[in-house]
Amino acid sequence: MPIIPEIDEPRVNREAGRTKSRPASPFLSVLKVLGVLAFLYLFMLSIKLMGDSFKGFGGEFAGGLVAGASSPIVGLFVGILATSIIQSSSCVTSMLVALVATGSMSIGVAVPIVLGANIGTTITNTIVSLTHITRRDEFPRALAGATVHDMFNICSVLVLMPIECLFHPLEKLGCWLAGVSASGGGGGGGGFAFMSPVNAVLDPVKDYVINLTGETFWLSLVISLVLLFVSLMYLVKLMRSLLIERFERVLHGYLFKTPLRAFILGLLFTAIVQSSSVTTSLIVPLVGAALLTVEQVYPYTLGANVGTTVTALLAALAAGETTGLAVAFVHMFFNIFGIAVFYPLRVVPLTLAKKLADLVRKNRALAIVFIAVIFFLIPALVIFVFN
Repeated sequence: MPIIPEIDEPRVNREAGRTKSRPASPFLSVLKVLGVLAFLYLFMLSIKLMGDSFKGFGGEFAGGLVAGASSPIVGLFVGILATSIIQSSSCVTSMLVALVATGSMSIGVAVPIVLGANIGTTITNTIVSLTHITRRDEFPRALAGATVHDMFNICSVLVLMPIECLFHPLEKLGCWLAGVSASGGGGGGGGFAFMSPVNAVLDPVKDYVINLTGETFWLSLVISLVLLFVSLMYLVKLMRSLLIERFERVLHGYLFKTPLRAFILGLLFTAIVQSSSVTTSLIVPLVGAALLTVEQVYPYTLGANVGTTVTALLAALAAGETTGLAVAFVHMFFNIFGIAVFYPLRVVPLTLAKKLADLVRKNRALAIVFIAVIFFLIPALVIFVFN
């Protein structure tokens, strides 16, 4: 018997008989699709705006944390805490590149921070799941869909961190490939820059809101949270309505038909959007609405984990900067090695996510406790004691 029955069977299968009801008019269907796109835009805008607001609050503090990491174990938890504060693993990685390039930090300390940043970046989709907290049936499903990403990264760190501390495979592989690529690729090549088409339509509005608030980041954060709740509420309603019109065929028949297809979707979408926070947060309401299962979105989140390294890696390759290449390769191979272990052993992160959702079904406040303990309290305590 599954731990959470609703997770293992999409609502579309249980309500198949209802999909044969009176068809809606084509005009109404078009309006609903346009509505989905509009609220999807607002949803992604809210995630970007929330990230920039948190950077405004804690960017300087996070930078100090990263610069002050003194050992691998402290570096791991610095990566978690710093990324949780500013909600951007790319920002933390950029700090690392600068610190290692200037000799202020060794690559050996930078590697654990990269691993910690991979855990910290999952806080955004977990926060998004909280928008379902008032709906008792949806919330456990949404939380499971969000935290399967957390559990994968935590499990990967638990396995790979001790190996890295003992034998340094990620550090050695990253430095070796960086040296080969920089020397053999005509380093410094043209300064590759890729402008995400999604960012191109999101960033001007996001920047306008921040400027409008006079860089009062608490106000921009409030605006982002309002946008997040409103967009998700109407996004879920419209998707459920489209479900009656066989919208599920797109999800189950094409996008998430096979694990490989879901993995490629996550990889490509994240490479284009340049934010795993956005792409992994996007599937949380789909799982909450029972349009997708946790098993279906798991390979999608793995693809997003790899996709988030693609742009930085291409940029570092084109620039030919060895330090940046090493950090980018470390980030990429951590995700690849994690997939090599925990896709065959996917029962582990899947079960942990479902167990947490089962506990939250009985006490929804535990979700907030999970976020506070994993992303803030434990890292802060470890840094305080060992730094």
